[in-house]
Amino acid sequence: MRETLSFIDEAIDKSKSLQHVVVNAAKLVNMQKDKQLYESVVSNDIINADGQAVVWASRFLGQPLPERVAGIDLMQNLVELAHEKGYKIFFFGAKEEVVKKVVDKYSNKYSDEIIAGYRNGYFKKEEERAIAKQISESGANILFVAITSPKKEIFLSQNSDLLKKVNFTMGVGGSFDVVAGKVKRAPVWMQNAGLEWFYRFLQEPGRMWKRYLVTNSLFIWYVLREKIKK
Repeated sequence: MRETLSFIDEAIDKSKSLQHVVVNAAKLVNMQKDKQLYESVVSNDIINADGQAVVWASRFLGQPLPERVAGIDLMQNLVELAHEKGYKIFFFGAKEEVVKKVVDKYSNKYSDEIIAGYRNGYFKKEEERAIAKQISESGANILFVAITSPKKEIFLSQNSDLLKKVNFTMGVGGSFDVVAGKVKRAPVWMQNAGLEWFYRFLQEPGRMWKRYLVTNSLFIWYVLREKIKK
């Protein structure tokens, strides 16, 4: 986490441009067959493991990652950094009432000076370039994108030319829902035990059961297959 924050702070300070992405078990599984998703992920400047299973797998395969860097934790730390350093953030994604609540919450907690702008995550394909231009012209140093995968990775990858003015961009998944109080985050002990996915499943079993059953099983298979190859 400290290393990631240091990279981002330096990029903003030196007016550089960085793209960030997180990977979890589900995304790594989907990357095996979705070439566009694969390319959009590996082209990023910083790739963090937002899933304890990925950290465990890295150790099992002999290339250990230092720790999990959860997207929501990084986002919270970056909001604090923006307040301390005078950086501006654009919040993009989720439903209108959710993203507005996130902006209001951070404005009240810190200052509205950190807000470059915001927009909900519902749009047509032909609107993408205009949205990217709006973000670019907002004066944002940091862009948080709360859109489902692989749509957010592809959006950031395909519009990277327009987003070069933004020093740091990252997808934050369902983090806006958590900050807005719409979804509860797992207790710390479940996060540390790698059970945050299970806590989310308990909140939305109808939507999540197939995703976790299929992708988690495939992830275990892919890791074992890689171990055998080694």
